[in-house]
Amino acid sequence: MTFALRAGSSVSVRVPASSANLGPGFDTVGLALGLHDEYAVQVLPEPGHLEVLLEGEGAGQLPTDERHLVATRLREALEAGGIGWLDGYGLRLTCRNTIPMSAGLGSSAAAIVGGLGLGFALVRGGDLTEADLGLVNTHAGVAEGHPDNSSASVYGGLTVSWMPSPQVVRTARPTLHPDVVPVVLVPAGRRLDTALARSVLRPQVARADAIRQAGRAALLVHALTTEPALLLDATEDWLHQEQRRQVYPVTMGAVETLRALGHAAVVSGAGPTVLCLTTRELADVVIGEARSWGRDWKVVAPGVPAVGLQLV
Repeated sequence: MTFALRAGSSVSVRVPASSANLGPGFDTVGLALGLHDEYAVQVLPEPGHLEVLLEGEGAGQLPTDERHLVATRLREALEAGGIGWLDGYGLRLTCRNTIPMSAGLGSSAAAIVGGLGLGFALVRGGDLTEADLGLVNTHAGVAEGHPDNSSASVYGGLTVSWMPSPQVVRTARPTLHPDVVPVVLVPAGRRLDTALARSVLRPQVARADAIRQAGRAALLVHALTTEPALLLDATEDWLHQEQRRQVYPVTMGAVETLRALGHAAVVSGAGPTVLCLTTRELADVVIGEARSWGRDWKVVAPGVPAVGLQLV
């Protein structure tokens, strides 16, 4: 059931960052991180009018019209709910961004999830049901083409997602072991376009590599949920990290340094951020090691939010 948007009504949502792949879980495994963007939309009485206000990351760089990613997905959700875009009303969209952009922390997925969440919440009259989250998950995964980041932003925690068809997204939500702690290392001044990172991947892989990757992906879920001591072995990868070395050699150097010290470091998403999956006992050791490298790295332990997209 839909309704005519009323001037003055508004909705705000909060969306976490995410890390994808986690080594061998390429395009399927995601982990929500405790860095958040917030998006708000207010209905205005001026038909056809759209304002896009940006704060934080991307301000002064991203478009402030219908081309903005949040606005694009907001429109998608409204139209899916039977409400014509700016038909008899206007919108003021405010984006407060703290997730680093083009860093491998799911900033675009968060924007997609946030825009869809705003739209479906407006359609619902200011509510988001579990069914709505499922709609957001599907629309976001289809928009991205791989639902690893977006599903983690929708649901929080640890997610494993797959697409049985090009328009269908399914997500399982294993329970993350309470001792697992993610440490995030963001290289200062380095950003990487996801399309470039994907362009260097080989179209085919050797059977032996596929077999090893399948085994490690299965082990990854076990290590994350049951036996964190296996994380170093569980995060080995043969499909994407080494092939991307040319586009982020500094990142790969950091991954190798940490792994040589026994820490389960991987490239976060498409990079160049490094994610280290460690334990409560060793988190300070990892943080101290990374900070000893100097100011070229921003090192944080953001935690893993149990909740993803939510109204605020």
